[in-house]
Amino acid sequence: MEWERGRRSDNVVEADDDGGNGGGGGFRVGGGTGLGIGGVAVVLVISLFTGINPLQLLGQMSGGGSVQHQAPPPREAHTSPAAKNPQTEFVRAILGDTEDTWGAIFRASGKQYRDPTLVLFNGGVNSACGYAQSAVGPFYCPGDQRVYLDLSFFHDMETRFAASGDFARAYVIAHEVGHHVQRLLGTSAKVDQARQRGARMEGANGLSVRMELQADCYAGVWANNAQQRLHWLQPGDLESALRAATAIGDDRLQQQSRGHVVPDAFTHGSSAQRVKWFSTGYDKGDPGACDTFSAKQL
Repeated sequence: MEWERGRRSDNVVEADDDGGNGGGGGFRVGGGTGLGIGGVAVVLVISLFTGINPLQLLGQMSGGGSVQHQAPPPREAHTSPAAKNPQTEFVRAILGDTEDTWGAIFRASGKQYRDPTLVLFNGGVNSACGYAQSAVGPFYCPGDQRVYLDLSFFHDMETRFAASGDFARAYVIAHEVGHHVQRLLGTSAKVDQARQRGARMEGANGLSVRMELQADCYAGVWANNAQQRLHWLQPGDLESALRAATAIGDDRLQQQSRGHVVPDAFTHGSSAQRVKWFSTGYDKGDPGACDTFSAKQL
């Protein structure tokens, strides 16, 4: 992927060390039981593309129990511009192109796109969604409209999930930006209202799955539009993103962690579903093709 062609965003910042980096003992789930190393590894896998509050996701893993976290007292995370290095320049280029793509799409429909801020952190960070450690993976917090990313996750993608390549990494960022698009379009608010009414969130056809698959589709829409403008994809790039989508399907992760698949516990969709909806976005290039909430077959 010739990502150097992308315009650099000015909305990538680094969380200051005193904004919640490390320390504090980590998460505790349910009735005071600490989340062990193995559990953290599972969180890292399942949270690859999570748009949900990481604390809520940890609660889902423990069977829906309440989540407590031991961390520095919540405070507003101070941020500073990201220093220039190859990794941050890559992030700035991908985020910059998502800004260009979604800005144009929103304008074409008479709307205004508001750029999100992407916060790079190391070890842990405070957000409007709570304190999160790197183990929860990249996430979008609708409370402050920020994407959070620990760059070490890219290394984990390659070594743990065999999901290497720049385009696979770009897919991660584009998926989280997809959750920001949902926030701006009011989709997130509707899902929150449905949750408050007691609508089924998890499961193979749950709202959480449909939310995540739509973000996958939006990532494909971005990839299509970016390629039309920049022609930056190289042979094998698209396949690397599809391998990443396959690697983090709920069915595959459950099989690895539990030894069997439980569709009623799905939160993000199966490998086949994630590949399907990213491919749909990429093939159509139109967010109108991403209505996972009306789809009878996901």
